[in-house]
Amino acid sequence: MPSFDISRSRFRLADGHLIVLSELAAGNASPDEFAQAREELADCGLINEEGKLSPLLLPLMKTVLAPGVIITLEAAGRQGKLHHGMFIGDEHVVAHEAWPGAAEAEYSCVEPKMLVWKLADMVNLQQAPVARETAVPVVETTIGAVEAGLAVLERERAARAADEERETVHRALAAGGGPGEPSLTLLTDLISELRSSWRLTSAWQVRAQGREGTEARGFAVWDCGPLGYWLRELPTEPVPEERVVPGSPFRLVHVDARTIWTRITELLPGTDELRHAAGRAGAA
Repeated sequence: MPSFDISRSRFRLADGHLIVLSELAAGNASPDEFAQAREELADCGLINEEGKLSPLLLPLMKTVLAPGVIITLEAAGRQGKLHHGMFIGDEHVVAHEAWPGAAEAEYSCVEPKMLVWKLADMVNLQQAPVARETAVPVVETTIGAVEAGLAVLERERAARAADEERETVHRALAAGGGPGEPSLTLLTDLISELRSSWRLTSAWQVRAQGREGTEARGFAVWDCGPLGYWLRELPTEPVPEERVVPGSPFRLVHVDARTIWTRITELLPGTDELRHAAGRAGAA
């Protein structure tokens, strides 16, 4: 069910609710297949009987419908995949965060000066004590080998002890064409300690040589708990999934939290680029 919190300007909405709100905000009728979502929005007071949106929704919908910059965060862990993100408009910034097993995501207005802090919070960036030393700072293998190791985490985890799981990951990596030692043991440890793997991508409209186009930037990280953060250098982001095959090279590099913070800030366009993106959004 949708809900909202006036005190913190936040809303819990499922995809169907957002589709209905988007259509109504654009002056269109909501699709018949989302009649239940519309009824739920009316029941909680976010729209009235005529389909008019509550004034509380105006900053959110204005930004979601015409963002200058869109940031997406795809996170994967032992609880499955989650999609978070951010819409940056001319006047407002809206963040959305999913919750494991829940249909609704939380949409909230963010102070523009705090958006980097919000993104860091979304990826649970921690300035933790020094991570455990590793034998090698770089791990190189193939996508196919890594997927073979990660597949172990998705099978019967509840029935497997930690040591048994680690041994199974090690065998899967070796059988899948993983790297030689000591990288094989390190990659086994990284997968066994993996809290989440995530990738951040930003995109906005640009104009170059008289033509409109899209600028995109991104990077991906493994959060391996006591083994620290590992930047996924290959495949480079943003990369379409169809271009990634089992034989594609895969490389992880050990980095600290400060490096990740810097990479987050570099996702954002410069002042001139942001002004142009906001102008394009306003004209849309």
